[in-house]
Amino acid sequence: MEQFRLPQIPMPKLPLPAAVQNVLAEAEERLKHRPKLLRLFKNCFPNTLETTTKLLDDGTTFVITGDIPASWLRDSVEQVIHYVPLAKEDADLQRIISGLIRRHVAYILVDPYANAFNEKANDWHWNATDGTEMSPWVWERKFEIDSLCFSMRLAYRYWKETGRADVFDADFKKAIRTVVDLFKTEQRHFERSPYRFTRDNGILHDTLLNDGLGMPVNYTGMVWSGFRSSDDACDFHYNVPGNMFAVVALRHMQEFAEWVFRDMDLLAELKRLEIEIDTGIKRYGIYRHPEFGPIYAYETDGFGNYCLMDDAGTPGLMSIPYLGYTSAEDPIYVNTRRFALSKENPFYYEGKAARGIGSPHTPPDYVWHMALSMQGLTASTAKEKLEMIAMLEATDADTGFMHEGFHVDDPAVFTRKWFAWSNSLFSQLVYQAMKDGLLDG
Repeated sequence: MEQFRLPQIPMPKLPLPAAVQNVLAEAEERLKHRPKLLRLFKNCFPNTLETTTKLLDDGTTFVITGDIPASWLRDSVEQVIHYVPLAKEDADLQRIISGLIRRHVAYILVDPYANAFNEKANDWHWNATDGTEMSPWVWERKFEIDSLCFSMRLAYRYWKETGRADVFDADFKKAIRTVVDLFKTEQRHFERSPYRFTRDNGILHDTLLNDGLGMPVNYTGMVWSGFRSSDDACDFHYNVPGNMFAVVALRHMQEFAEWVFRDMDLLAELKRLEIEIDTGIKRYGIYRHPEFGPIYAYETDGFGNYCLMDDAGTPGLMSIPYLGYTSAEDPIYVNTRRFALSKENPFYYEGKAARGIGSPHTPPDYVWHMALSMQGLTASTAKEKLEMIAMLEATDADTGFMHEGFHVDDPAVFTRKWFAWSNSLFSQLVYQAMKDGLLDG
């Protein structure tokens, strides 16, 4: 992301909830034979709470990304998701996470097409001259299908882990209605959508062509998306991992409809929409690769054109099992993973210090720490998980934190020294490995 020109929001340092302190104490004992990894974990695990989280007087929670004074729906969920399993018996974590869910609901009701929001209606924007319908609440209005899915993911995980249903109020149900209506509209983007986006900054991946409508697409049942999880414009506007995430989110919403709201008509509507999108993925989102066999495409337009790549952001092809769409043993996913970790993926890089997936969002030969963490989280063997942890440990440039992208030959050359999502994803991987006994001395 380009450097913003607005002042930082002062974020008060929250006292760490007891459950988080307990995890750090556990790490002190279990990682004491690996002092550098222990230091990284102790820095990264609480980083979101210590530097990016603000409890507001209205009972909601505002979470900035780090070095940008705005809250991304996607990023803020992934910044706190590793705390959710700790929240069942911790009232402080419940306050933080439920407050974030409520703030997401409010943002979705303001503008479901926006990807990032302000703390207040202060009219701060990434680019004040964007050609789209802006609100004073909206920092950026790039429509990314995954943003809405992440909001549902957090609510679902919180509900399942804590058993608490206090966030499921009338506004939450309105947010479900808003998401469903938007998905239906964007299944037929050119016929029905009011959404347009242009940005005149000379950067092609920051704008949509065709007067802000994007490139033509065929009806597939999938949901159109303007931008990827990297905030870069799609080449072909059916982002396959994003639509997989939509399928998962619709399954979550079906449980909300059935067990919380007892609305059987809504349940049936959600099920129909899930089937339409999933059918589109299976009919249009699979590419028969001459080397790897059937693989999931990254994007398609429904006309037979495909974007074959993977990006470090989530959702991406690597993260399909992490999102819950299918298992890591799914044969098509196995093929796709081999493709993504090969030089057939134009954004896979190898160098003296690292090998892994980067992004068109950063320069060539930059691997992302998030991609390495996701590779570890979705790995089917302990050996690969440990390899990823070792690579992450070795490439922090002795800063004690994770970054966005770094050069494969020199980890000291990196982007974004304060990027909380990357710290949280790394923490997730290390904590999972620690609980599984993989890091015991």
